[in-house]
Amino acid sequence: MTATTERFVNRLAEFGVSWTITRPAEAETAIKSAATTPAVGVSPSIDGVSLPPDVEQALSPSTLDAAATGVTEAILGVADYGSLVIPTTRAGIEPVSLFADQHIAVLREADIVPGMDDALAERGDAFRTDDWSGIIATGPSATADMGALVTGAHGPKTVHAIIVQS
Repeated sequence: MTATTERFVNRLAEFGVSWTITRPAEAETAIKSAATTPAVGVSPSIDGVSLPPDVEQALSPSTLDAAATGVTEAILGVADYGSLVIPTTRAGIEPVSLFADQHIAVLREADIVPGMDDALAERGDAFRTDDWSGIIATGPSATADMGALVTGAHGPKTVHAIIVQS
């Protein structure tokens, strides 16, 4: 594990995010072990990584509504913040990371950067020129707007990161 990855997983833990480090060949099993069913997901673009067969990939309002778990790819991890960057797409896959009570984010270890400056250096040009955007998620959704802290008010109650080593 690199120093940046170690910082990242330590920050994840501080926000109550669980994590698994795995190789591509074991990623499907790691996803299956972490997921609560029913699950809906978007197949990651990571070589050698696929979703378990019982993760529904036909996205619709009804599959999102029924899902206990949403599985997406994160294109960056920001170590200093324990944040996951989930891409938005024209197809609208970002609700998969927001609607279910549990979010599983799958990312390459090589895509974990030390800080936000590094994240902007990595994705800033695409953001400025390619009409790209993303969600920067740090831990489960939480709010204390009306008193006591409530998780899952605006997104997932729990988050699990699957970090894929090359």
